[in-house]
Amino acid sequence: MRNLPDVIRTVEELDEILSRPSDALVEFMRTLDGDIMILGAGGKIGPTMARMAKRAVDASGVARKVIAVDVVDLPHLAAMGIETHACDMLDLDAVAKLPDATNIIYMVGRKFGSTGSEHLTWAINVIVPYHIARRYTASRVVAYSTGCVYPVMHLGTGGATEATPPDPVGEYAMSCLGRERMFDYYAQTAGQRVVQFRLNYSVELRYGVLVDVAQKIFAGQSVDLTTGYANVLWQGDACDQTLRSLALAASPARVLNVTGPETLSIRQVAKTFGELMGKPVAFTGEENGRGYLSNATEANRLFGNPAVPIGQVIRWIAHWVAAGGESIGKPTHFETQDGKY
Repeated sequence: MRNLPDVIRTVEELDEILSRPSDALVEFMRTLDGDIMILGAGGKIGPTMARMAKRAVDASGVARKVIAVDVVDLPHLAAMGIETHACDMLDLDAVAKLPDATNIIYMVGRKFGSTGSEHLTWAINVIVPYHIARRYTASRVVAYSTGCVYPVMHLGTGGATEATPPDPVGEYAMSCLGRERMFDYYAQTAGQRVVQFRLNYSVELRYGVLVDVAQKIFAGQSVDLTTGYANVLWQGDACDQTLRSLALAASPARVLNVTGPETLSIRQVAKTFGELMGKPVAFTGEENGRGYLSNATEANRLFGNPAVPIGQVIRWIAHWVAAGGESIGKPTHFETQDGKY
């Protein structure tokens, strides 16, 4: 990506960089047919996705709607010229009233707080996708999923590939596989074109695995090394690859692992943050070599290397956290290996 700053100082600057479309995405928008609807546009990634889609469409010179849907109103996206709808997607009648769209980015999901209210997690992660899959059988769908549908993998395996059989641990991960199966059903029986977009983990400056580590270092807290390795991808690159994945939608559904090309050592990342922020680093636990590790060789082949390298992201996060930058306040709990969130 061109013209990356050494540091990012404001939320406005961060949102602009996150939502910059690549040249390849702008060109793709010139060939794509139909409008784009983003479901779950109010979540952590959704606003970036909607902004990027709108910017790419505008830059392409081809007229098409970008539609953003969430359970709440989205005035910040409406102000950009994005068509917005508030919809309770647990209500099948409400879903039926949503506008048609040839291209669907499905991002609705629930993770945190699942333990103790598993019924709600299953409802959001399985009933809602059933409603959407049933409503949009003629559409292309990029359906967000997670590497948590795979078993916990050992570092020596190189991570789960698309051929690795799902073996989810815990009710959250099981419900995510249930979400996939709703779209699989309509891809198999109704010809719906689907990509199961298994992402782990998206990062930016306000949340994510790297922010979790940086905040602990800055606060003088120890870093747990039990899950000592992780895959991450800059959120802007994740959104760019999501939108371009519309071209891959197929019946039966296609599976695509999406993350950065490298596996990061949490120990080394913590030491780097300590050096950048001038803070001592302390650890608890020892690496067991296991975690939710994905092999994204196929996505890397299709889309190329990320536009924003992780080394740059780490430097941005170190400055952002040390300067007291805004935080979403939702730790990822990437250390978790028992499936309880």
